[in-house]
Amino acid sequence: MQEKKLTIVVPCYNEEEVLPATVKALGGILSQLMTAKQVAANSQLLFVDDGSRDKTWALIQQFEQAYPYVAGLKFSRNFGHQDALLAGMTKAVADSDLIVTIDADLQDDVNAIPEMVAAAHKGFDVVYGVRNDRQTDSVFKRDTALAFYWIMGHLGVKLVPDSADFRLLSQRATTALLAFKERNLFLRGMVPLVGFPATKVFYKRKPRFAGKSKYPLRKMLSFAMDGVTSFSTVPIRLIMNLGILIVIIGIALFIYTMVQKLRGNVISGWASLMISIWVLGGVQLVCLSVIGEYVGKIFTEVKRRPRYTIEKDDYTKSLKK
Repeated sequence: MQEKKLTIVVPCYNEEEVLPATVKALGGILSQLMTAKQVAANSQLLFVDDGSRDKTWALIQQFEQAYPYVAGLKFSRNFGHQDALLAGMTKAVADSDLIVTIDADLQDDVNAIPEMVAAAHKGFDVVYGVRNDRQTDSVFKRDTALAFYWIMGHLGVKLVPDSADFRLLSQRATTALLAFKERNLFLRGMVPLVGFPATKVFYKRKPRFAGKSKYPLRKMLSFAMDGVTSFSTVPIRLIMNLGILIVIIGIALFIYTMVQKLRGNVISGWASLMISIWVLGGVQLVCLSVIGEYVGKIFTEVKRRPRYTIEKDDYTKSLKK
């Protein structure tokens, strides 16, 4: 059986503190797999520099000279973690049988990669890296994560709980994923839509040993909002239902004021003011939500802007060597 080429895609943003350890750890795993003939000898590490402002790209170029299996892509500016993952997969899919995506901070256990490759050899096209506990998280982060998965599940979005962007995809699964043309990327929600046989590999997540987290609370909330709005129109429909509820309340207030008028218990001008505020406010919310249902779907897609711009492509150069 012909050995399959594995490309490990690693998005990087200001990772100069962790990159030497990352190359050492992932290079060790890759060498182990190549020696055992679990993957092809031309397997690679592909680092995607997402517009870093430190020495990340300079380090990647140094590692390219030191290790034949290291290659890099450099964005012209910061486009975001999800776009960096997508760019790496787009470059690698043409000549790679297996693609693993993993963050540079080494919080995901690199020792799970051989298990993922073994699962791929058994016929699985998608192998999710799933955390077996959240002990390294704060209570707040752990509870909000559970709430997020619960909300997404009730909105009809299929996610693999406790699985982020540490996963393996076969070539055909990656090709199918890249056929999705959304501009607002939420890959952990898109991958389950691909279908194909899938399984899980469980691992223990480690604390970040150096550098700073690239997902503070503000970015995490923004990312969660992207996930909700990219995969569900339920929030817009909830706004519509809220508008309908307000209209009903307005009608109830109208009936109430009529009864009070008949009893002689009214304040001049109060009825007309309150009824107009509630009824017109509710009608406006209903109308805006209906329009927003269409505009929201059109807005991000109609511009068709490039997802990213590659300034330097050392990966393609490495294939010609």
